[in-house]
Amino acid sequence: MTKIKSIAVFCASSEGNSDVYVENAYKLGETLAKEGYKLVYGGASVGCMGAVARGAVEHGGIVTGVLPHFLAKREIAQHNLHELIMVDSMHERKLKMNELSDACISLPGGFGTMEEFFEMITWGQLGLHQKPSALLNVNGFYDHLIAQLKFMNQEQLLKDKYLKMVLIDKDIKRLLRSIENYQPPEIEKWLVEEKS
Repeated sequence: MTKIKSIAVFCASSEGNSDVYVENAYKLGETLAKEGYKLVYGGASVGCMGAVARGAVEHGGIVTGVLPHFLAKREIAQHNLHELIMVDSMHERKLKMNELSDACISLPGGFGTMEEFFEMITWGQLGLHQKPSALLNVNGFYDHLIAQLKFMNQEQLLKDKYLKMVLIDKDIKRLLRSIENYQPPEIEKWLVEEKS
């Protein structure tokens, strides 16, 4: 397993209806900086994205933002980063964030955050990478999603070993330990019978 040096964080460009979301985003950025991890994130200065970046920058962390050109006005680029990479599309943003990181953590968020998390975990399931994908379960935000994942497993549409790929914790430092100790599953090879 590759040493974890850089972590991508997926999260909302909004603040949510409780201070707990922004506070935990800031705390995650702070903790990553103090623990010596580089932060890769969506490049914005607003909402939880801005908070995670500020938390890292204000505690000496190295931060790279990845922002699509078309979102630069809406999400407002963060300008005090070590690096801000501008890309052409949302897909290119995910590819670049994956390329620059050794693991990913998803904070609470909306459709975009869910889509980013599920694409990363799916790439892992397919063997396109062997990186850990984690959910920081702030304020019980992911409880319903966790229940859905367990139901998918119960219905035999998601195998045990793939369910175990999803690292979940409400405590940042415990989650980081799980990321460091992650062991990717053995990827299955699908056999197709040849027709005679």
